[in-house]
Amino acid sequence: MEKKVALITGGSRGIGKSVAEKFAKNGYNLVINYVSDNTDTNKLSEELKNIGDIEVLFVKTDVTNYEDCENMTKQAIEKFGRIDVLVNNAGITKDGLLMRMKQEDFDRVIDVNLKGVFNVTKTVIPYMMKQKEGHIVNISSVVGVTGNAGQCNYSASKAGIIGFTKSLAREVASRNILANCVAPGFIKTDMTDVLKDEVKENINAQIPVKRMGTAQEVANAIFFLSSEENTYITGQVLNIDGGMVM
Repeated sequence: MEKKVALITGGSRGIGKSVAEKFAKNGYNLVINYVSDNTDTNKLSEELKNIGDIEVLFVKTDVTNYEDCENMTKQAIEKFGRIDVLVNNAGITKDGLLMRMKQEDFDRVIDVNLKGVFNVTKTVIPYMMKQKEGHIVNISSVVGVTGNAGQCNYSASKAGIIGFTKSLAREVASRNILANCVAPGFIKTDMTDVLKDEVKENINAQIPVKRMGTAQEVANAIFFLSSEENTYITGQVLNIDGGMVM
């Protein structure tokens, strides 16, 4: 049986890496983009191959550059012949109050987080249409639902992803392509690990389950929405936030 293929942007670290590991465990061949020349793709590839009997294709890709995205998708098709799952995870933050936010900080976050989703998805969709099947999961955020002070750019980009996903889901459902969002809340990552204990305690107090989530918990939800077990869920936003947003 031919292995399925998952293309994961931002899959070399954080939540994206946990998503890649989840798909590797389940026998998916992987396509992962990277941006920095300092990324040790050989090490990451070996780590993923040790998890599952799979092949991994790393492609240097700036998701804000449409031609880069076209090249990544073409390389994926040339190597594997198909793309079954797309997980748009690449994202950045450049936080600050609107009064002090630089235009370039707003533009950069929108370009990476939202335009990047457009660029990659637009290049992948024609192949999924020909296959007459596929799953797309876009990573939004609870702040795309609720907003958050100091994150006008980030919240706008993540809210835009929700609207994009719902519209896309309507366009491609007849071709058996399902598109959904996950909206993580506070997730334990390298970024949150450096917070002071007092800050962590204040965060946990806001969460009904009284703890941050894990990258693995986010990956589990993404895998379900992308798997053969999901045949009827599309256009939805799944909050993975321990009950913060109900």
